[in-house]
Amino acid sequence: MRILLAAATSFELKTLMEQPPAGVRPVITGVGLVPATYHLSRAIATHSPDLVIQAGIAGCFDPARSLGEVIAVSEEVLADVGVEEHGQFKDLGDLGLQDPNEPPFQGGRLPNPHLTRFAGLPTGRSISVSEITTRPDRIRHYKDRYAPLVESMEGAALHYVCLKENIPFLQVRALSNYIGERDKTRWKIAPALANLQQAITQLLNEQR
Repeated sequence: MRILLAAATSFELKTLMEQPPAGVRPVITGVGLVPATYHLSRAIATHSPDLVIQAGIAGCFDPARSLGEVIAVSEEVLADVGVEEHGQFKDLGDLGLQDPNEPPFQGGRLPNPHLTRFAGLPTGRSISVSEITTRPDRIRHYKDRYAPLVESMEGAALHYVCLKENIPFLQVRALSNYIGERDKTRWKIAPALANLQQAITQLLNEQR
């Protein structure tokens, strides 16, 4: 099996990126949806993988969840593509610029139909943003509208590209901090990275 292992930055999967197992090809996509879409598309076209795994740390919306926990993302939303008018955010569907059910979208979301293949990890919804969320009103908006567990800056690129190309995929995120918390002394990046590496190693052993 040919597996593409993607991460936004090398430090998120340092050991696996430096010494990938046989059959696993690492790709660093860079931070953000635009570079992630480009590098994922190019790697898929070049290497024709049987499976794409995207891994990284992420902020968590639920303060009841333990930092360091690793989850598999069940669906993605492009949460900040649109316009803010009169204090209210409208996405492309609200504006009539996109059919929310135009493939690969379902109800404006990008689901992962392959989750039953990957047992053992808890699942949760994610939103992808271009601006890391810090404002309390924006946090409330995302919670009320999308009920996400995590946010990232690259996840929707994986879902969109792989759904369009009909390639099995999995997005794995380790919870490193709570959304809106900017005091990085309260983040748990090291435990999140350690747990992420362990989870990805186990997934790779199960899939190969």
